[in-house]
Amino acid sequence: LAHTDGVEAAKAFVESVRAEHPDARHHCVAWVAGAPDDSQQLGFSDDGEPAGTAGKPMLAQLMGSGVGEITAVVVRYYGGILLGTGGLVKAYGGGVNQALRQLTTQRKTPLTEYTLQCEYSQLTGIEALLGQCDGKIINSDYQAFVLLRVALPAAKVAEFSAKLADFSRGSLQLLAIEE
Repeated sequence: LAHTDGVEAAKAFVESVRAEHPDARHHCVAWVAGAPDDSQQLGFSDDGEPAGTAGKPMLAQLMGSGVGEITAVVVRYYGGILLGTGGLVKAYGGGVNQALRQLTTQRKTPLTEYTLQCEYSQLTGIEALLGQCDGKIINSDYQAFVLLRVALPAAKVAEFSAKLADFSRGSLQLLAIEE
């Protein structure tokens, strides 16, 4: 198991395991690469095992755990014993289940991104306000002014906005990023 914050990170982890075990017969995988409820970031592969006997039961275990940003890879070397489809489902799903039981997790607060334009002289104060509200600067673009892309927990946006208004005497405001 590995923490993977996105599909590209999941694929990179899978490739690193493949490189570590190049002689294995199967590298079956499953990932929940985003939030636990984000179906756009799910993936699995049976890697040559009979369809639905490896990746799908592994993914079912990951989804049932409520853990996100995680990738599981089960490496299998053929040992001469045929497990049958039921045995494969039990082995792959059970292996992921056992690994999940040993996993230490931490809660991750989702952040929402905004833009903010300020003067250079205001930057230090804005950084302090972000720190007070568990926010962070994602990107800075320095021109005649500073254009910031910031991220804040949803529960702290109102607090940050109020502090920002006080700090700037109403001249600065967060702008939502439209996707």
